[in-house]
Amino acid sequence: MKIDILTLFPEAFGSFLSHSMMKRAQTAGHAEIRTVDIRDYAHDKHRTCDDRPFGGGAGMVLKPEPIFEALEALFGGKKPSKKTRIICLTPQGKPFKQTQAKKLAKYEHLVFLCGHYEGIDERAIESWVDEEVSIGDYILTQGELPAMVLIDSVVRLLPGVLGNALSKTFESFTGNLLEYPQYTRPAEYRGLKVPEVLLSGDHQKIADWRQSQALRRTAKRRPDLLRKKRK
Repeated sequence: MKIDILTLFPEAFGSFLSHSMMKRAQTAGHAEIRTVDIRDYAHDKHRTCDDRPFGGGAGMVLKPEPIFEALEALFGGKKPSKKTRIICLTPQGKPFKQTQAKKLAKYEHLVFLCGHYEGIDERAIESWVDEEVSIGDYILTQGELPAMVLIDSVVRLLPGVLGNALSKTFESFTGNLLEYPQYTRPAEYRGLKVPEVLLSGDHQKIADWRQSQALRRTAKRRPDLLRKKRK
């Protein structure tokens, strides 16, 4: 998968892309992730990419010209193919879910447009963006953090990225359930013991226990997921 990130702050992605799973995914050739500096497409010596909003109001708005031209350069002046998805990170977008991560993981090319200030000129969004996405009902100062969230959630789903493919099968939000409790060595620590069933070696009993724990945890913490599961 190719991933391009249009951003005012490409340096913000340095550590994120050069460590842990993101680094391994790129080194192994599962993902090619690049940043595009929107300021490179500004029209003045100050590399200005924002201006005051028409109609008045607080804050600044990202100008359409550098965004249009950055995307045109990215696609060589051609129209993006159906295997490409352009996503704008904004609090006005559709709430991001695991189901959406799975859909995005099927594309060959993802482009993330990071919002900033009071937002992006609507003409750029209407002309280029396939979908607007939000990671929650709160406001951040920039779209770079949400972009990292989406990229992390999608890249880990690509074949070969996770060391154990089962890791993405038994986890929260799979089947609308939160994940069951996890334990590791030692079996007892400061009087706190691992549930006996996990030490039994009986795989069916372990599977049943995990399912019951997932249901119990979901009912307590996210009952809305169970209501959704029943529909």
